Amino acid sequence: MPMPPLLLLRVHTDLRLGLGHVARALAIHESWTALGGRTCLAVSGDARARRVGGGLHPFLDQPLAFEVVDLGERLDAAIPDSLRDQASVVLVDQWDTTAAQIQALRPLKVAVMEDDGEAHEQADLLFQPYLEGIYWPATPVKNSGGRKIRPCETSHGSCRVLRGLDYVVVSPLATQLRPRRESQQPLSVHKLLLTFGGTDGPGLAQRAFEVLTNLVSSGRWMGKATLVAPQGVKGPSVSGCTVVPQLPDLTRRIPEYDAMWCAMGLTLAESLCMGVPVAAWGQNERQARMIGDVAQSNGCFSLGDGPEVALPTVVEALAQWLGPIGQEARQEQTRDGMGLVDGLGASRVAQELWNLVKPSACPEIHS
Repeated sequence: MPMPPLLLLRVHTDLRLGLGHVARALAIHESWTALGGRTCLAVSGDARARRVGGGLHPFLDQPLAFEVVDLGERLDAAIPDSLRDQASVVLVDQWDTTAAQIQALRPLKVAVMEDDGEAHEQADLLFQPYLEGIYWPATPVKNSGGRKIRPCETSHGSCRVLRGLDYVVVSPLATQLRPRRESQQPLSVHKLLLTFGGTDGPGLAQRAFEVLTNLVSSGRWMGKATLVAPQGVKGPSVSGCTVVPQLPDLTRRIPEYDAMWCAMGLTLAESLCMGVPVAAWGQNERQARMIGDVAQSNGCFSLGDGPEVALPTVVEALAQWLGPIGQEARQEQTRDGMGLVDGLGASRVAQELWNLVKPSACPEIHS
């Protein structure tokens, strides 16, 4: 009896990327295993990569239930030949991927998760949830060489590209907690959660704290806020604002709040999936553009480029969005956000990877 196909998940974690790519790998592992495959996580990066590379869950005090290989600190660390020889397909998910890295993985089938350069043209498949349009209709379907081509599909060179938020990955828990129907938004937001990544490299928590200070001191918002600030914040305490260095089991906690204020990444996608309205700003200009695309489809409220936007502008925008004037917008964003992120992205990604290895053995997922 042949061995089940082995999916190699190549990820990296550092101050800039955080642990979002690792969390995405864990969700894809669940869906790949459900199809009957095996998984190995190959991780590089900072001290947190050492924890994961040692076989420990990045967020929970428990071991991971599948094989993990620690590649060291370097982003361009090579996959050991012994591991590459066992694998059937590899998904590279580390933002900065080079053509040389992809070529070194051959003759394996290679897929890439997100790329705004040209390196992916050396791969077989690219998942592009945000960078080439977040929404693509199901029809019309074209026929090319006996294969149906959906509007979300295109090609860059010989690489097949799948675009849109149908391929954004959230955790299985977010899918489980997704409500059957959109919740009714309160007149004003009473409970707000603010989190900008496990490391908050750009220091967005401090800037958000200054915005909250202004809103509360001026009486323009009087709700309760929980601010996740890994580096802490400077300044006098603010009435109704609790500052914590981390919030364990974050996904499970999100539905406890009326609204979120976050950056680009897994938390944004999971909030949309679970029907919690989101105000978001980017950790950099690229993230700000991606958030802007989601906002244009009414999935969230964009606050621009977090490190650069003028804070008085953010104060004015949030004062309206959090209050009675923003109730209708928050209600519409709840509805449209749930429509954009349905929680099946990990299953779609796993299915497409499976198709690379066993095209005749993979039932299609119908959403």
